[in-house]
Amino acid sequence: MIDIKDTILKFLKLDSLIASLSGYLESKVDLLKLEVREELIKVVSRGLMVGVYFLLGMLFLVFFSFGLANYLGERMNSIYSGYWIVSAGYALIGIILIFFRHNISRFLESHLKNQLKHKAK
Repeated sequence: MIDIKDTILKFLKLDSLIASLSGYLESKVDLLKLEVREELIKVVSRGLMVGVYFLLGMLFLVFFSFGLANYLGERMNSIYSGYWIVSAGYALIGIILIFFRHNISRFLESHLKNQLKHKAK
């Protein structure tokens, strides 16, 4: 039974077609793997850079806040009042962000969707 199948495939030259097709599919799969790996490397490297930028920004914010609180405390002759003023500023920013969180979320979603659309083109 196998001999008849092989004979028919050879007669119609389908054996080379099947071999070529399987080679083509293997090449496509390998290419897809490489593309996925390359995109993953890009995403991870961008994520690391964003993490580094975030860390540096937070360090700047912390030291700037301490400096501003000390400066305001010296100007008001009460070190505690400087820290209270800086804390109140952060509380105000937090309250504003809470009130506008839906708008901010929609803006970020639309921005990311646009970035993905431009990337796909």
